[in-house]
Amino acid sequence: MEHLTHFKSTDYQIEDIHLFRDINSDNRQLIAHIIKDCDVVKARTGQVVLDANSSGARLFIVLKGSLGITKINENNNLLENSITQYLPGECVGEISVLDEEIHSATISALSDSELLVIEAETLWTLIDESNGVARNLLQLLSFRIRAANAQIRNRQKVGEFYRQLSMVDGLTGLHNRAWLNNQLPGMVDHAHATGNPLSIVMVDLDHFKRFNDEHGHLRGDDALQSAAKVLNAGLRPTDFAARFGGEEMIVILPGTSQKAAIGVAQRLCTRLSKTKIFIDSLRPLPHITGSFGVATLQPGEDVATLMSNADTALYRAKAGGRNQVSI
Repeated sequence: MEHLTHFKSTDYQIEDIHLFRDINSDNRQLIAHIIKDCDVVKARTGQVVLDANSSGARLFIVLKGSLGITKINENNNLLENSITQYLPGECVGEISVLDEEIHSATISALSDSELLVIEAETLWTLIDESNGVARNLLQLLSFRIRAANAQIRNRQKVGEFYRQLSMVDGLTGLHNRAWLNNQLPGMVDHAHATGNPLSIVMVDLDHFKRFNDEHGHLRGDDALQSAAKVLNAGLRPTDFAARFGGEEMIVILPGTSQKAAIGVAQRLCTRLSKTKIFIDSLRPLPHITGSFGVATLQPGEDVATLMSNADTALYRAKAGGRNQVSI
């Protein structure tokens, strides 16, 4: 890290410094006396002022220019400026001075700057001698804590957004296998605990390999997306649809008996068989159909048994000629 250039400057007013605001004239005179020998240094644009790997021994108050949290690479080169900026009147390094720990971030000059340097011993003298400085420092620390908490909340929201995004199938927009593995066990446990029914419907698009071979994989993707839309459009807000894998999908129907689930599956089967996949004036409109297997949770059954029963019912629908519902 390059050394900061020291020089003397009187081109600032104590009342312009946030740490010394709203302090009466007598106290300002006392503060001026305490900091009269403090250095003022120059920092060129991009120059590191506080290093995240060093301990805190001084406070820097911005008199001119601006500082910001920056990212530094292994060669000590500036990589990126942070949104966080410190403007004239603001200070950096106070927390590390108080707890004598290393700095939490690297601070660099975002523009050519002049900085008042207050050593740790001098800062403690200011706190001891002036209640106003102590009050302002507490307000500053409170602001820093609130800002940090806000950043944490924002990161949590972003993290939750990406977590939810990772639970969605990119092609169909349905929930994906990871979501199913995460959510279905809880639904089964809830159904057992409350005594409410729970049904699932396994769906497999009929002769999908043949469809891909005849029309191509891109139009096969169109078919999957069309089928997903049919499933989503035919469900209640409390129901769920997920892509199980390939051309297989699954519908979860909480609070739904076997009889009601069969009715839902039959309705979806009929709608799917009437869905036009894409419009091509050179050939007849292709349609796809699906085989539907319905299973309803029984006392003592776990997720694996419920899924196995639905898969067995799906096999019966296929063996029976496809484009139909079976239990």
